[in-house]
Amino acid sequence: MEAVQEQHQTPIPSLPGQFLVGNTLQFTRDPLGILLKIHRDYERIVKTRLVGRDIYVLTHPDDAKRVLQEANRNYHKSEAYRVLGIFLGNGLLNSEGDFWRRQRRLAQPAFYKQRLALLADTMAAAGQQLVEKWWKADPTKPVDVSVDMMELTLNIVTKALFGADVSQKLTGMSESMNTIIEFAHETLVSFIRIPLRYPTPRNLAFRRAVQRVENLIYDIINTRRTELAANPDVRHDDLLDMLLRARDEETGEGMTDQQLRDEVTTIFMAGHETTAVAMSWTLYLLAQHPDIARQVRREVLEVVGPTAQPGYDHLRELKFTMQVIQESMRLYPPAWLISRRSLGPDQFGDYAVGENTYVFISPYALHRDPSQWAFPNAFHPDHFLPERQRDRHPYAYIPFGGGPRLCIGNNFALMEMQILLAQLVRAFDVSLAAPHQDVKAEASVTLRPKGGMKLRVRMATNAVGE
Repeated sequence: MEAVQEQHQTPIPSLPGQFLVGNTLQFTRDPLGILLKIHRDYERIVKTRLVGRDIYVLTHPDDAKRVLQEANRNYHKSEAYRVLGIFLGNGLLNSEGDFWRRQRRLAQPAFYKQRLALLADTMAAAGQQLVEKWWKADPTKPVDVSVDMMELTLNIVTKALFGADVSQKLTGMSESMNTIIEFAHETLVSFIRIPLRYPTPRNLAFRRAVQRVENLIYDIINTRRTELAANPDVRHDDLLDMLLRARDEETGEGMTDQQLRDEVTTIFMAGHETTAVAMSWTLYLLAQHPDIARQVRREVLEVVGPTAQPGYDHLRELKFTMQVIQESMRLYPPAWLISRRSLGPDQFGDYAVGENTYVFISPYALHRDPSQWAFPNAFHPDHFLPERQRDRHPYAYIPFGGGPRLCIGNNFALMEMQILLAQLVRAFDVSLAAPHQDVKAEASVTLRPKGGMKLRVRMATNAVGE
């Protein structure tokens, strides 16, 4: 027993910092760089000091598994998610405990694979619209693919959620979403937070953006509730219909308008932002590796053909296309940081932490661990060959998180990216806008390309027989 007690008191190493501010400036200037350094220099855990608070960075996949899966009930979302909660409310991303479990049970059936299969044609139709837009674009001028991806995925998630085309109501919605994301990012990294009740220009812009999105969502929910009350037999093949009809098995109750608003808003925001970011990085990587892009095109031509639209039944055979997506999300995971707060004490190997301890897990750094990946910093889709995945720690790759709180929309996002990538790579050659173009990753709420993602797109030459 004494040996165990001795083990529990192994001191946790601290990351050297500056007087008063600790490691705050290091993280503010280069969060991704400092996380990589921590993973390189520390074996399991390190204490950092950020904005006056001790935060422990976990560097081993065993400990990511412990926090996210084995002891998940001991860990709640940290304050970072409460900042997002200003807009997202108490949806699946932010809620906790029994309320979260109830909401997850209610929402889960909407994301079953057989339900998602009905949305494949919607995704392909939206993707074809972008193909036609790029056909008409001047091939000598770069395209900001990050803007086009945001518009495309917003279009898809809107139709997936609400079924009928509500594009006429989406005017200014992309700008509102950007305002909300930028506000959340600035709030997270700011030393001084001005309460929303004060009418600063920034606060007013945020409140206007939130109001615009809320008005759209409540308008659609109210219209659908009225329709459902008038004719309960009318059904729609969309996620909102599933959420409206969902009933708790124990109480028989459905979601209130507020709960629906929070869940729909969470899906609306997360369902397009993260996918758009992942698609932008994937096209950037393919622009640097035309040989891999040609391999994707060959697969699409063999599985789908030169003119047919990719559908749900094609996805299983688009294996290399999926490997490319997985590898892109390894190098550039949209959710680059996961933060949690412990409710009680816990143990990571020889190191003990107390209750109310804040921990960081970085998918960005875990995904580049040389002990887990043969080519940690290279774009190497063969990392995801089945035989290589079997030998890898299951928590060495967590682009959608892990455990019970694994992103509910992970299958939706992967299906969407497979379909869109198949369409775009079959139709276009993508190249860098300039020789040696280097797009930096901006560690915001998601891992966005800093300053956008400008690439050249031109109609592909026929790849049959390549």
